[in-house]
Amino acid sequence: MSAAVLRTVLADYPHTRALREGRLTSPEVSLRFEDVAPVHKAFAPMVRRQAFDLCELAIVTALQAVAHGRPVVLLPAVVASRFQRGCLIGYRPNGVPAPQDLAGRRVGVRAYTQTTGMWVRAHLAEDFGLDLRQVQWVTHDPAHVAEYANPPYVLTPDGDSKTLDMLRDGEVTAAILGNDLPKGDDAYVPLIPDAAARDQAWYAQHGFMPINHMVVAGRDALARHPQAVRAAFALLRQADAEGNGRSEGPRQTRFGFDELLGPVQFTIDACLQQDLLPRRLTAEEVFAPARALLGADGH
Repeated sequence: MSAAVLRTVLADYPHTRALREGRLTSPEVSLRFEDVAPVHKAFAPMVRRQAFDLCELAIVTALQAVAHGRPVVLLPAVVASRFQRGCLIGYRPNGVPAPQDLAGRRVGVRAYTQTTGMWVRAHLAEDFGLDLRQVQWVTHDPAHVAEYANPPYVLTPDGDSKTLDMLRDGEVTAAILGNDLPKGDDAYVPLIPDAAARDQAWYAQHGFMPINHMVVAGRDALARHPQAVRAAFALLRQADAEGNGRSEGPRQTRFGFDELLGPVQFTIDACLQQDLLPRRLTAEEVFAPARALLGADGH
C-alpha cells in the first residue's frame, strides 16, 4: 500500500531540512511540501479552510483556533522559538522612550495577534509593570482566525503604511518587528537596552525560550490518515534530533507533552491577560486530541 500524502508547510530550518530535501522519509507518509513565504501567509488558510494537512502555525493563532473550534489539532512540536525583548524598537531621530513610558502612546505591530507582539507585551508587563490596555497598539493585518475581534485599544488605520514606515514617519512611538527587524541602521534602537541579559534571566527562571511556531494537523487529514500523521510527527522528532543534536541550554525546538505542558500553559495565561482568548484554556485541553493520537507521552 502506498504512503498517504500530506500537504505540508514547514519553513526551512536546520531541523526541517532533511524532511524538505527528502533525505529523511517514512514508508507510512509522504510529505508533499508547499512553499509559502513568508510562512505566516499559510496560517489563515490553514485555520480557516484546512488548506494543508500538516502546517507550521504561530502558537497564538493555534490557541485561538482551538478556543474558537477551528478544525486543527495541535501537536506537541515546537519548530521555532526566539528571545523577544530585542524586537521592540524605536527610531532615534524621533526620540526613544523608556519602556515604562509607553502608556498613552502608539506602538506599531503587524497584527495584534502576532506571537512576537504577544511575547513583547508580556515582557513589558512583567519587567516594567506596564498596563497593556493603556497603550494604543496600531496594526495593519487582521487575525488569522476570523472569529477573533481585536479589543478596543487596538487601532487599524486606513491606508497601507507598514509598521516600520509608521515608526520612521512618527505615526507610532515604537514598533515590534520579528524577522523584518531592520539591520545595519543605528537609527533604529531597542527600547530595552539590556534585552539580552533580561532574556537570559527569563530563561533561567522559566526554563524555555518563548515559543513562536508549533505544528498542527488538519482535523480532516487526521480522520483520513491517523497513522500518517503519527509517522509525520515521528519524522519531525527525528529530523530535530539530527539537525539540532541534544545540546543543553536554550533551544528553538521542543517536543513531547511533558516538555510542553508548562510552557504552553504559561503562553495561554499570557494570551488571556492580553484579551487574545475568549475563555481560559488549559494545556491538557489543548493537547487532548493529539494525546489521543500519539499516546500519553507524545512519542
